Amino acid sequence: MEQLSPDPERQLQPAPQEPLGGPDAVLEAAAGEEAEGAGPQDSGGDAMAENNFWLKKIEISVSEAEKRTGRNAMNMQETYTAYLIETRSVEHADGQSVLTDSLWRRYSEFELLRNYLLVYYPHIVVPPLPEKRAEFVWHKLSADNMDPDFVERRRIGLENFLLRVASHPILCRDKIFYLFLTQEGNWKETVNETGFQLKADSRLKALNATFRVKNPDKRFTEIKHYSDELQSVISHLLRVRARVADRLYGVYKVHGNYGRVFSEWSAIEKEMGDGLQSAGHHMDVYASSIDDILEDEEHYADQLKEYLFYAEALRAVCRKHELMQYDLEMAAQDLASKKQQCEELATGTVRTFSLKGMTTKLFGQETPEQREARIKVLEEQINEGEQQLKSKNLEGREFVKNAWADIERFKDQKNRDLKEALISYAVMQISMCKKGIQVWTNAKECFSKM
Repeated sequence: MEQLSPDPERQLQPAPQEPLGGPDAVLEAAAGEEAEGAGPQDSGGDAMAENNFWLKKIEISVSEAEKRTGRNAMNMQETYTAYLIETRSVEHADGQSVLTDSLWRRYSEFELLRNYLLVYYPHIVVPPLPEKRAEFVWHKLSADNMDPDFVERRRIGLENFLLRVASHPILCRDKIFYLFLTQEGNWKETVNETGFQLKADSRLKALNATFRVKNPDKRFTEIKHYSDELQSVISHLLRVRARVADRLYGVYKVHGNYGRVFSEWSAIEKEMGDGLQSAGHHMDVYASSIDDILEDEEHYADQLKEYLFYAEALRAVCRKHELMQYDLEMAAQDLASKKQQCEELATGTVRTFSLKGMTTKLFGQETPEQREARIKVLEEQINEGEQQLKSKNLEGREFVKNAWADIERFKDQKNRDLKEALISYAVMQISMCKKGIQVWTNAKECFSKM
């Protein structure tokens, strides 16, 4: 992405939400003095410099996945997967450490946590959760969300989500996140008591703002277009990878057929029997290796899928900015309308057609007392509107500053992660090709000894 310089004087920007409260005494003891006084409103600068401080104090892992049966909200029996989250403080210099804490969470509870973070931190590119159901899979891989392989990959993805949040300089300080890791009972009630659902913007309202905002910020428009392109490119790459995996699986299984034919052939040959048997063994070993290869490939595919879902998180920040811009424009429009009404009442002239103007012509002019009373009410509304417009402008500038700082942080993270993943994938492909060459070299030696 092209580097874009933020201009705090342009467009609007709302202040971050008030924190629910800093970490409690237990968290402060685990996180150390670095967390003191920090809150969700910190972004950029000092907060960025302390990135990963929480992970240096506490280890987080999703160590197990367990299939369970229970009752849902409709009192119907259901089968679900629960994940064991373990947290452990890193050993201190004096050799003492806090005992390991563990609890079980369902995928829906991870969703609840992320939905809360999206509402209370609208200026942050909130890390995505792993896919709920398998997408972009090659046909030999099960798309069942209860399949053991899929559950294992999702377990890794959920652990990565927690590590992403814990390494974020702002999200890691949230009390609800801490309680998610440590409070097993009544955690859902604690989240719902924050009333975050009432603060969530409706999709219809966001869509309305997208189409009706008159002066969108070009920087956020470019980010929105970039997120669309990122999602499109990664989706195409994952689809191509799934087709290639299908073909690769077929090629490797053909080698298994070679192995079976050579083994059966060796049984009827005396002089060539040993050579054919050895060649068949090499082919069988090569064919059986495809399962491990494609399993490793799924790991890299999941890394790409994370940034596929990050694209939506980017768009969420842009949508929030559009909503704030639209609210600002509506407030400015309403203020201008009231000022015009006040001027018309003061001068006795009507510049534009209005229902009030028609009423005046039909029923006569207002008395001076009535006009003065209306002017006084309008002046009070104008003063209130000016204060509201000023507040929205300040909030807007703060939002843009914080959002842009987090987008820059995200870009650095994305470039680093994707570069590492793609290089590792290329190295894996080179290693796979070398093994294929070695198999045919060994088979050639077996044939030459016949």
